[in-house]
Amino acid sequence: MDAASQAAEPQGPLPAAGEPAASATSADSAVEPSGEAVEVGKADEALEAGDQGEDQGEEQEPPAEQLDRPLPEGVRRRVVGLAADALGGLPLTDLPASLRPYAKFTPARRAKYAGTALAAALEAEPVFRLRIADRLRLGQPDLVKALEAGQVPGAAEPLDVAAAAYLLRTRGWTRLVAEAGEQAERAGAEDAAAEAARLVEKLQEELAATRLAARADLERQRAEAEGTRKELETLRKKLRGLESDTRRAQAETRKLQAELTAAAAAATVERGAAESENRRLKHRVAELETALEAGRRSAREGRSVEDMRLRLLLDTVLQSAQGLQRELALPVTQLHPADLVDAVVPGSASPHDVARRGLAEDDPALLDQLLAIPQVHLVVDGYNVTKTGYPTLPLEQQRLRLLGGLAMLAQRTQAEVTCVFDGQDLDVPVIMAPPRGVRVRFSRTGQTADELIRQLVRAEPQGRPVVVVSADREVADGVRKAGARPVASVLLLNRLARS
Repeated sequence: MDAASQAAEPQGPLPAAGEPAASATSADSAVEPSGEAVEVGKADEALEAGDQGEDQGEEQEPPAEQLDRPLPEGVRRRVVGLAADALGGLPLTDLPASLRPYAKFTPARRAKYAGTALAAALEAEPVFRLRIADRLRLGQPDLVKALEAGQVPGAAEPLDVAAAAYLLRTRGWTRLVAEAGEQAERAGAEDAAAEAARLVEKLQEELAATRLAARADLERQRAEAEGTRKELETLRKKLRGLESDTRRAQAETRKLQAELTAAAAAATVERGAAESENRRLKHRVAELETALEAGRRSAREGRSVEDMRLRLLLDTVLQSAQGLQRELALPVTQLHPADLVDAVVPGSASPHDVARRGLAEDDPALLDQLLAIPQVHLVVDGYNVTKTGYPTLPLEQQRLRLLGGLAMLAQRTQAEVTCVFDGQDLDVPVIMAPPRGVRVRFSRTGQTADELIRQLVRAEPQGRPVVVVSADREVADGVRKAGARPVASVLLLNRLARS
């Protein structure tokens, strides 16, 4: 059928059976860049030609076929998809005004966002539908030829056949559309029935599994109930045994209470007898003390003559010695024997002279005695102490914990405190505020903390007390030669733990 007869379909007769090729040529000529006005003009000319043919005695066609119900959803989606694919190949002037905003969309976006507009334009715009049909004729020529010949390909998809029939409006297209819709509905119903059957089967399996689980749970609960009953019976036996033991214990308690009462009465009698004996002994002691004092008095009186003789002899000896001293003109000596003994004078004591005896090397009191020396300088090997006391902590946490304890120690003892860390363990510069009273130093690159400690000891003036805390034997030997007193790291850890 040509474009003119298709446009006048609701009012004019259908084309004859032998006109498909001519109609295709007419449709191709109708799709021109001149737009809808030219197409409508050609449609009017076709209508006039049709009227003239009727006047010449041609047989009148029956009225155009119409759907008695809305287009089935499956057929509608297929028609919209065909129109969306063909829309991009049409000039913008050939499109209805409602579809021009979607001309630059992709086919998928056109089908999604312009589906309603496409369906409405296909139904209301015969010329636009003919243009889409022409595109379909180019894309599926075999299907179009078969439909125009009144045949339905057996291997074709029913929805494709119905969509093509809807666009071409061949004879019997409404029947094809209806049958395709019914087939789609039947297929949907069959899919729904299959899904329902699958769901029922799944639910039956779940029900069977639930029943098995419930049965297993019931068996487990029965076993637990049996175990609980046996345990309850055991507890009842234990309770009866405990009640029997309690009764025996109560009887034993009553017996012990009676014995205790008897013992208390006997103790009261014995205490009375002891008090009487004590009074007698005290009286006897008083008599003996009186007799002893009398004896001492008699002895003093008898010894007074001898004491007088000894005193006279002593005075004579002293006077003779004084006369001899005057005779020899001997000066009064200022030196005493105790001054010749080698010992430590309190004011000049050094860390090496403190606590040599009586205190263990890990006794915190030893560190207190060392820090009590005036102007003492405490140098701490930082990582040696932290890795001895709390090695599992990160280095930053080790430093913070040690410096916090040293700050408290410096505040209490007023000693000068310097803490040395090995700079080789640093990945980045340490941003920290040293605690009050504690000097914090890191060794330079290529220098160890041990070397820095020995350098600090050598920097002190000769005679100043310096105490170095380190468990490293090499450090201890080095600072001892420089005049400092080394102590073990555990001594400082014990002192900080006591704080």
